Amino acid sequence: MTRTRAMIAVLVAACVGVVGVAAAGQTPVAPGLQFFPVGHWVYNAAFQTAFHVDGSTNQVDARVAVPGVEPGAQVVQGERSGYVVERSRITVFDKSTLSVENAQNPPAAEQPVVLEVAGGPYLVYRNAGQVVRLGDPAATVPAGGPLSEPAVTGDGSVWLHRVDSGALCELPREAEVLTCPAQVEPGHTGALTVVDDRPVLVDTTADALRPFDQDGFGPSVPLGVDLPSTAQVASTTAGGRLAVVDPDRARMHLIDTAGLDKRPVADPVEVTLPGTGRYSGPVATARVVTLVDQTRNEVLTYDSDGARRSVTKVPGKAGSPRLARGEDDRVYVENQDGSQVLVVDGEKGSVVTMDVGKAADDRTDERPTGATTTTAAPETTTPTTTTPPADDRRITTRLTPPVARATAPGAPGDVAAEAGDASATVRWDPAPPNGAPVTAYHVSWDGGSTSVGGGTHSARLDGLANGVAHVFTVVAENEAGRGPGASSAAVVPLGVATAPDVTATTTFGGSTVTWTEPDLRGGTLVHYLVQMPGQPDRQVTGTTTDYTSFTGALGSLVTVRAVTRYGPPGSPTSLGHPGTAVVPTLLGLPAVKFVGVRWAGTGRAIATVDVNTSGVPTTCELSNFNLDNRPPVKVACAGVQEIAIDVPGTNQTSSLDLTLNASNANGSAQPATWRGVPASGGGAGGARRPRTSGGMAAW
Repeated sequence: MTRTRAMIAVLVAACVGVVGVAAAGQTPVAPGLQFFPVGHWVYNAAFQTAFHVDGSTNQVDARVAVPGVEPGAQVVQGERSGYVVERSRITVFDKSTLSVENAQNPPAAEQPVVLEVAGGPYLVYRNAGQVVRLGDPAATVPAGGPLSEPAVTGDGSVWLHRVDSGALCELPREAEVLTCPAQVEPGHTGALTVVDDRPVLVDTTADALRPFDQDGFGPSVPLGVDLPSTAQVASTTAGGRLAVVDPDRARMHLIDTAGLDKRPVADPVEVTLPGTGRYSGPVATARVVTLVDQTRNEVLTYDSDGARRSVTKVPGKAGSPRLARGEDDRVYVENQDGSQVLVVDGEKGSVVTMDVGKAADDRTDERPTGATTTTAAPETTTPTTTTPPADDRRITTRLTPPVARATAPGAPGDVAAEAGDASATVRWDPAPPNGAPVTAYHVSWDGGSTSVGGGTHSARLDGLANGVAHVFTVVAENEAGRGPGASSAAVVPLGVATAPDVTATTTFGGSTVTWTEPDLRGGTLVHYLVQMPGQPDRQVTGTTTDYTSFTGALGSLVTVRAVTRYGPPGSPTSLGHPGTAVVPTLLGLPAVKFVGVRWAGTGRAIATVDVNTSGVPTTCELSNFNLDNRPPVKVACAGVQEIAIDVPGTNQTSSLDLTLNASNANGSAQPATWRGVPASGGGAGGARRPRTSGGMAAW
């Protein structure tokens, strides 16, 4: 609001001056009059040109040719100059003459967050922890560590959150040093926003709004919603509500901020978003919230009550469209190559799509006389002064600013540890180099330390004490020194007991499983875990167990593992390596299984079975569960053979439920079952994988 009033005052003064000059019959007002223009600049890769889009008229009203710009460049404007920002270069152009003036070197090779604000513009290099002010006076200010998304208040102050240390800092207008009046508690995550021109931390750990200023934190206000650490927060409010996107659940919450002024608070509004959790934004204007569904490549607008206003496809190739709020309270959405700009009305939420190249061609004949629309490519050499050709008498000075002094690296990101047997593997994300390459990472813990090269982002640590909690801290180093450390959560290495030797025997009374005591790897035995198909798991403290029922035992694989504990009861436990044995079949009992089932015409099926007779004549009985009133098919059987069965009332799509029993002089086998739709003929297999019950079906 303050900035808008200032603009109006300047324009009024200009108009008064023009009227006075016209009345006196004098020359029009001098061209040196400056005011902060509205609209948005965009770089069009196909035209190699920066275009100015006037959102009020949906027209392109200025252009500056800047050839040789790398993909992904963005354009930011100040009061008198514009800047084409690349990872490797910042090209400066004059907005009144529409000509390139010079090129500068950025402090880091990353795409910064741009802020078009009074006293700026600013470029915030989040990973490198650097803030560049392109306005007067120009400055590069180190923040000392990686940063979250910045926020800006109306007086031109930039507010920053150090994600490694938790410091909340202010860079006042025209200042060159940060002041950090507040500190976020360790373990808390959050994002910055501005409510009623006050900086506020959205604490996603405490789920609260926490205003702060030079005196520290003020009273917190509950959000009323549970937010993840990945929440995306708008930089300002729309209609008194703060938009927060939860990408993990594809939702947007509109949170009433009246509680910061101790006024009654309305319940949060929840909006279900389309897509799969990939969004750009949200960006808020006076009454509208805008975001981009990256999955569908669509611009979505909502009013402050959560009602959807529009859904507009972003033309061109899918990618990550860039959103920017203009001084005119409109949101400008650029597609990937800058060929299309979508202009969002900040009051109504309606969207107009502009083809930048076509709009520029339509305005070609309307350019002011003498305006320059082409220029030579900018240079980045040492300071020189050159004289253009005779048809262009402007003098262009090309400057290379001083290179920013290297500082110690920032903290490594996302340090995590995974415990093993007397070992751990620690992994981390690269630390911000802050002007000089990282030459080493140092990993330390209670009882030891190690170092790896600057290009390595993991370390395996052996010889750790099992059952003891370890926290690992990683510090990056470059030529300027060592930076701050970042630590993992505590992990406990646990020894894994070796496999016991397992033996299984069978008699008429049942089966017995015995095993030897394994190497417990320094742990205390809790029990042995004994597992067998068709039987409940057993927890045994000795080294033997008996099975008195043959069901699920004979022919099955029995597994034994030692479960160990490190420390007193309740301490972490570890599951040892498995020892196994096959429970033998008993005294010539047959064992059966299905190989497959196929149709042999309508109402007739053929089952292929495999029968282990143990050398004793065996009889098989095949029955269909769905026709239990019919007698089973009874045949002599041995080895792999086919048995035909009539199943009246079925067709080629019917499902059968077959049971195979086998018996000999020593007793009966464990029945085998088959359920599914038989194959259509010509093969032994069924349409579904057969299910064979009981341990007797395999040997």
